Amino acid sequence: MKLTVGHSAELGTRLSLGASLAVSGVCLTVVELAPDGRASTVEMGDETLSRTTLGALVDGSAVNLETPLQAGEPLGGHWVQGHVDATVRVLERTDHEEHSVMAFSLPGEMASYVVEKGSVALDGVSLTVTGVGPDRFTVWLIPHTLEVTTLGLLAPGDTVNFEADILAKYVQRGLEALAAGAGLPTQKQD
Repeated sequence: MKLTVGHSAELGTRLSLGASLAVSGVCLTVVELAPDGRASTVEMGDETLSRTTLGALVDGSAVNLETPLQAGEPLGGHWVQGHVDATVRVLERTDHEEHSVMAFSLPGEMASYVVEKGSVALDGVSLTVTGVGPDRFTVWLIPHTLEVTTLGLLAPGDTVNFEADILAKYVQRGLEALAAGAGLPTQKQD
């Protein structure tokens, strides 16, 4: 399935055929560019459609777009790969004068990757976890994030793409290997 997304001409100047483009947190490959540079087409396979929210998009849906981090650029959040682990549902939204607090469902298989003050990506937006419960986690969103991302449009019941922090995944995998008795590789001493 192909998806065409509109964007600024400035973003178009940073894209080329074969370039990566994260669409609502899903890393995809640009397969066509509009002549005026104001739209890109990406392809999605069955895996993408089954594991993300992209299959539910309709004409006019808002999405978050981001190009990959280039070597030498400052890292303004945490490492986000665009490899969606699950979709999660908005459970609650409480709007305050200076921020909003949102609670999201937490699938059991993702629970070990989510810790208070740790990082998650929701629809590609790098966020800090502010609370964790047995089946949920919360984030606080500042006005700027609510204004410039699709997260400001969310209401209870909506679903977003969830990516756990890659470092948490590696730590978890290492701990599982240790617990299983596999141990860690050792260096041979001369």
